[in-house]
Amino acid sequence: MQDKETIQPLLDAAGNASDDRKTSVGQIVESLGENSLTPNLIFVALAVVSPLSGVPLFSSICGITIALISAQMLVGRNHIWLPGFVMSRQIDSDKLDRALKALRRPARWLDRITRPRLTFLVRGPVRKLTQALCMICGLAMPLLEIVPFTSSILGTVVSLLAFGMLARDGLFTLLGLAFLLALGGGVLWFLQ
Repeated sequence: MQDKETIQPLLDAAGNASDDRKTSVGQIVESLGENSLTPNLIFVALAVVSPLSGVPLFSSICGITIALISAQMLVGRNHIWLPGFVMSRQIDSDKLDRALKALRRPARWLDRITRPRLTFLVRGPVRKLTQALCMICGLAMPLLEIVPFTSSILGTVVSLLAFGMLARDGLFTLLGLAFLLALGGGVLWFLQ
């Protein structure tokens, strides 16, 4: 088993999911591998951070998907299940390709700088906490759909947390937790 997994092969797999004009969520899930819950989670989270989040209902579908994947991780499933209405959702393949192209440079940089560190943050009870936080962020995304691109903030948190689990780099988990705490503090300050 590798010490860490990387993002670039995930982007390549998603880009090759379909050669048609439309690509379904089911095709992307299949390309990433049914047994790969964390890669599926990070891919969906990165999609929310991409310009695709401006497409109506895209963030809601991604949020529901993030919540479902995270819940399955929490209960210890070893393969992914998503409802038919999520798996059959389609996106224009050209838009998907553009979004993946925008993510390639940051993916190369992240793949270069990661290494296993602070591993206690990506194992055991802290990993379960991380999965629960990802699920809560996913559940909140449909509520943020009314304000365009706000789901991208939670998508960033989920991306950091999921990438920490994927690369076994607790530094990213720590960054995700810090970002979430700062976000929560900002919301509380705004509401006062």
